[in-house]
Amino acid sequence: MSFRVWAPAQDTVELLYGQEDAVSMSREDDGYFACFIDGARAGDRYRFQLGTGGEPAADPASRFQPDGPDGASQIIDPAHYAWRDAEWKGLDPKGQVLYELHIGTFTPEGNWAAAARKLTLLKEIGITCLEIMPVNEFGGAFGWGYDGTHPFAPCRFYGRPAGLRAFVDEAHGLGIGVILDVVYNHFGTGERLAEFSPAYFTERYRNDWGASINFDGPDSGPVRDFIVANAVHWIEEYHFDGLRLDATQALYDAGDEHIMTRIAREARAVAGQRALLLIGENEPQNPRLVRPPDRGGYGLDALWNDDFHHSAMVALTGRREAYYHDHRGAAQEFVASAKYGYLFQGQRYDWQDGARGQPCLDLKAWNFVHFLQNHDQIANSARGARIGQLAAPARIRALTTLLLLGPQTPMLFQGQEFGATAPFLYFADRQGVAADEVRAGRLAFLAQFPSLTDPLFGTVMPDPHDRGSFQRSKLDWRERERNAPLLALHRDLLTLRRDARAFSEVAEGRVEGSCLSSMAFLLRRLMADPDDDRLLLINLGSDIERDSVADPLLAPPQGRQWKVIWSSEAFAYGGGGIRPLDLSGRWALSSDAAVVLAPSAAGERERSDLPAWQSAISRIPPSITSEGRLLVRPGQGANARGDDGIDRIVDDEIEIRPAIDGEA
Repeated sequence: MSFRVWAPAQDTVELLYGQEDAVSMSREDDGYFACFIDGARAGDRYRFQLGTGGEPAADPASRFQPDGPDGASQIIDPAHYAWRDAEWKGLDPKGQVLYELHIGTFTPEGNWAAAARKLTLLKEIGITCLEIMPVNEFGGAFGWGYDGTHPFAPCRFYGRPAGLRAFVDEAHGLGIGVILDVVYNHFGTGERLAEFSPAYFTERYRNDWGASINFDGPDSGPVRDFIVANAVHWIEEYHFDGLRLDATQALYDAGDEHIMTRIAREARAVAGQRALLLIGENEPQNPRLVRPPDRGGYGLDALWNDDFHHSAMVALTGRREAYYHDHRGAAQEFVASAKYGYLFQGQRYDWQDGARGQPCLDLKAWNFVHFLQNHDQIANSARGARIGQLAAPARIRALTTLLLLGPQTPMLFQGQEFGATAPFLYFADRQGVAADEVRAGRLAFLAQFPSLTDPLFGTVMPDPHDRGSFQRSKLDWRERERNAPLLALHRDLLTLRRDARAFSEVAEGRVEGSCLSSMAFLLRRLMADPDDDRLLLINLGSDIERDSVADPLLAPPQGRQWKVIWSSEAFAYGGGGIRPLDLSGRWALSSDAAVVLAPSAAGERERSDLPAWQSAISRIPPSITSEGRLLVRPGQGANARGDDGIDRIVDDEIEIRPAIDGEA
């Protein structure tokens, strides 16, 4: 077996293999050292002795570090695992539903095997693709993964490499794709790459997370090869279906071919016929990342859209501190975001006192990833609070409707589908000076929020280095059963997204929208067949009443009228009840509610006695059947004949459930 390492900073390199004596490595061109060990096999361990002294170092391209970053590297045979996913075709960038998770906190066990056992639950609600936070080896006993030391080695705490392969294999068997969050803008604390070559890093560029990686300076060729090889490694050896590139604004490269372009090109090449999904995080909101190379772009597929998140959080909480400053949480923002993705495309952004973003009206809806929560934004709430602890349930349901039925690519964060109450805190196992530096940096970052400048905040902020911060961030899966109504909301919305042409065929129809008030708006999916049109009404303010609306988007297709097919306020979702909504007459839309309407034959007016049965229902507590249906006892005068949302009367009980698009 051959061993090879790039170490131009060293005059000599020895291979320390197993318990045997050191083996001298021959110097090759361009600073590489190599040797051959006869009889080397999977499971054996090795390290490199750099120069004539100092502590031996692990392989920078190690496939596994069973004892952590400072221990020996272990030989892993990538061909040993017998894959079962030969028929898997990969991921179409269009039409995905993403789910971000952190393996260490996703389950109490925090490993691949336990995570695999939850996959069927995600399949059931309609998740199509997992976005896994970084899993490469890092220092300490717990962490987010963004401070990795060995980019090729799956973290030992989550299981062995075969466990990761089995997890991806299981996901593919269920029809779920898996993409990996990778960090190519810096390396984590404790890496020893500079001992091999200082050319791994450059001081030409400022980086908020550490020394910038050298992609365009002297001796950058092997560094570029190293990073690209890592991207290819995850696609080829672990069958990942794509990558999410962290903080791409810190990938500084003035060369002829940007490093992101090369990553995209070579990752797709190694995937062959298997389609990949490549996503970028980019704080300046540069659309160049998702334009094709022949149009001057970098060739990724999608971008995280912080603008949507910021508007949603202001609407949910009413707070406009720090980077929420330029957002109002108003109807106009949600209409614009649904139609155009980024809200700031080159106009002034007061928080940064200058222009933000670039024009990108040419991009498609699926080029943007929308979310109400992600790992960063939850952790930035001081105590790691989720939206369930910050906002009213009805408003959460309404904005969840917008997220999951909007034209962009939606993403949930682990546990969001069942209203998880576990915080997601910032945690990183550091000691001594390093811990003090991380703690100080965290306080400095959060100081942009005026409410967190109180001197006492430092005494109540969860300590990133306390193992308790890590343990508190683990999901409690018992909440999934306790919060069944919210889970049903997510499941039914994703069923609508999958089954209704207006929500599933993103490329076919176009989205138009307008404001009904400062906090209420409509979105209409205009399809080739008008009968496939869908109208989404969302009200984030107080009740609104209308006699008429001078807006053609509210007009039904010729010879049709609008009929409510779904509401976020259904009892099954914990709502206050579905308010009758007949747009052919005077109508009202409840506060903090979302409704979906579809065309129906003209003349099918809502029954005039609907308020009677609805009033009766509102006075009588419902019960839930074993099949998950709601039963209510009708009051005197209640009528169930043919009314929308009522299936039938059974033994003087009215059986109600939220209607799903396409059902009779």
